[in-house]
Amino acid sequence: MGDYHIKRIILPSGKAVEIVYFDAEGEQDELAHRTLSEGLRLPEPAPADERRDLENCPCCSSGLVYPVDWREAPGGRWELELRCPNCEWRVRDLFGQDQVERFDETLNVATDRVIDALETAARENMSADIERFVAALDADHIVPFDF
Repeated sequence: MGDYHIKRIILPSGKAVEIVYFDAEGEQDELAHRTLSEGLRLPEPAPADERRDLENCPCCSSGLVYPVDWREAPGGRWELELRCPNCEWRVRDLFGQDQVERFDETLNVATDRVIDALETAARENMSADIERFVAALDADHIVPFDF
């Protein structure tokens, strides 16, 4: 699938979360390679596709569509395989550079929101653990034998 980089997040609890970002550069897709070598043309995407937000599922309207695979295609386009986790809709198609850049930015914003929510949940859980531990200490429910 090409190159990748990993973003490591350390939560207040000390747990680490790794997010893997895959770069679309690297090995050529077999279809694109065969198409170029045989002189065939890839089908042009419909003009309406350029306006569609790729994160929105055309079947169930979910905003959770994500890329499963992607490759650079001839003509400044990208071949993406997309999947909707709600209805299992899948498609492999060609999309323009601008549309893919908008999708990438949307995915980055969503990733940041997930990381923020994860950090908030971890802090809240840690705070609740501390409160329970302090309450147990105050009530003499914890004795040296517990350690």
